[in-house]
Parts: sequence; C-alpha cells; structure tokens
Amino acid sequence: MTVAEPAASRAAQVLSRPTAINGLTLPNRIVMAPMTRQFSPGGVPGEDVAGYYSRRAAAGVGLIVTEGTYVGHDSAGESNRVPRFHGEEQLAGWAKVVEAVHAEGGKIMPQLWHIGMVRKPGRPPFADAPAVGPSGIRLDGTEGTGRAMTRTDLDDVLAAFVEAAVAAERIGFDGIELHGAHGYLLDQFLWAGTNRREDAYGGDAVARTRFAAEIVAAVREAVSADFPVVFRYSQWKQDAYDARLAETPEELEAILTPLAEAGVDAFHASTRRYWLPEFEGADLNLAGWTKKLTGKPAITVGSVGLEGDFLGAFVGEGAPVGSLDNLLERMERDEFDLVAVGRAILQDPEWAAKVLSGRFDDLRPYDAAALQSLS
Repeated sequence: MTVAEPAASRAAQVLSRPTAINGLTLPNRIVMAPMTRQFSPGGVPGEDVAGYYSRRAAAGVGLIVTEGTYVGHDSAGESNRVPRFHGEEQLAGWAKVVEAVHAEGGKIMPQLWHIGMVRKPGRPPFADAPAVGPSGIRLDGTEGTGRAMTRTDLDDVLAAFVEAAVAAERIGFDGIELHGAHGYLLDQFLWAGTNRREDAYGGDAVARTRFAAEIVAAVREAVSADFPVVFRYSQWKQDAYDARLAETPEELEAILTPLAEAGVDAFHASTRRYWLPEFEGADLNLAGWTKKLTGKPAITVGSVGLEGDFLGAFVGEGAPVGSLDNLLERMERDEFDLVAVGRAILQDPEWAAKVLSGRFDDLRPYDAAALQSLS
C-alpha cells in the first residue's frame, strides 16, 4: 500500500459525511464554489449552462452554488452575458438548470448578486443606470462616477433581493446564497473603506451591517422557514487583498452577530488560502472563527485542490500547512463544516467523484484555459 492510499481513503471518509443547512441535508461536504461565467447571452442561462452544472451534480458534488447572478435592479451588474435572476426568460432558463441538477441527484443554490460601485458607466444590461453604493465611493477610495444610495435606492435593492429569493424557492432551488463578499454592494456597506454614511446605515461595525441584515431578515420572512439562506463574506476585496473588515475576533463578532440573528443559516467565508490563520494567537481560519463566533455552519474556501499532483504535493510527513491532511484534520475537529472548491472543479467535472472514491491519480491538473469553456 502506498502512502497515498490511506490518505485517499481518509479523504473519502471525511468528505463523504452528510451535513445539514437548516432544512437541507447534503450528502457530503464538497461544495462547488460560485465562479462568474459569462456564457449566458441576454442574461439567460441556456442548455449549455444546465449541462455544465448537471455534470458536476452527476459527479457527486454535495452542493452547487451557482455563479453570481444579478438581482432585478438596473444598477446590479455590468455584463449582458452574466446571468440575471429576474425576467420571465431568465427564470425559465434557471428552472431548467434546477431540473437538470435535480435529475442527477444534486442540490443547488443561486448566488444573488449586486455589484454596487464596481459598476462602470455605460455598461449593459442597463447602460443608463448609475453605479450606486453606500457612499458613492469606489474600492480605491475615489468618488468617481456613481452616487450614494438614497432611501428609495435602499428599498428598491432590498425588494430585488427578496423577489429573487422568492423566485428561487418557487422554481425549485434548494436555498440561496447572498453575495456579501469581494467588495460588491453588500460588502461595500460592511467595509469602513467604502461606507462613510452618517445615517443609521453607517458608523461603527454594527451600524454598517444594518442594510445587509435588513435584506437577510426580509428574505427570511419571505421564504419558507426551512429554506436555507447562506451569506458569503470576505475580508479581502477586488484589487485590495490586504483589506479587512475586522482586525480582531471581537470586531468580527460585531459584524456577524446581527447577520446571524437576522436569519443567516450558514456563512461562506471566502479566503484566498484556506490554511492561513485569520487572527494572531490561534490557528483558526476565517470559516473557523465564523463558526466559533456564531454557532452557524461554515463553508471554507481558498485554493483547495489546485496542485496537479494532489496527493504527492499535499500529504505525508512534513506536509505543508495547506495540505490535504491539514484540511481533513480541521474538518474532523469541526473547525468548519463544508469546503468549497472552485477552479479544480471547473477544470475537472468529475473532481468530486474522483476524490470521494479515492481516485486521486485520475485528477486533472488545473489549466487556466478551462475558464474559456463550459466543459
């Protein structure tokens, strides 16, 4: 027996354990991470998108979180090829995606998205719509083109998220994920760098959570009690990898507690490298701190499975802190509940099946060319 064989067996055993998010039972701990795919002309996901997701479901991914999909607000996005989660044709396309995934025994949630001040002027699908955000400030600190959101804007965006969540449940999705990470709209409210409001939606960490918490609460009230609501968040932002919402566990708790109390069922803690500790004095990563502080299930993510020789590089005596062994040990001690895998599953549709059956030698190494197709 090689060194790789017991490691593969252990991975299959740990990752294949069922878990639950609210009323949703998942067959294993592997999540397909959301990845923006611009393959939906007119914002309509077609048969190729349905096939793309159903192949991952057939391979045994425990939960699929779709690419970001724009909610029904004119300023929500800036591409006519990113799918939208509003409109009769768009939702009909998503219904076919759900049907295809469920036919393979899979579970799927849409990631509901508003990009806020990231939007550039004149971009489709609604070229005349302005960029809007908490204070009209871009991620680099400039005011640029765009404006601070009015009370009407806040109400309209909240309604768009609620309408999308209700539509997701109606057409058969298994839950929803609210995108509050990476410097997009909800994150712009959470982060002091972009939220300089002087009303009830700005100020200290708790006040900055108010808008996101109101959206969570409104969604929670509008959908069934057992319909899962996941919230994705991050410290880092686009082109600002050193940005931080919180410098201490206490600051993080102040941000997460209102969201948990509003009705978040699980948190998806986005990091670039899952093995890095989040705060000094403890080995817990961001997902680990999230679960410790809120008691809610947590999904970790960040560069899982990107080595071509997955076992050869990731197991054995003296393995690095980012090893597969390290991931499995963290899961076994309940630091977090699920692991989201992005580019490795993008490259290899059968990644989950191969890992769950111990066939690590069959894994395809990641190639950036995979970004150009819906294989």
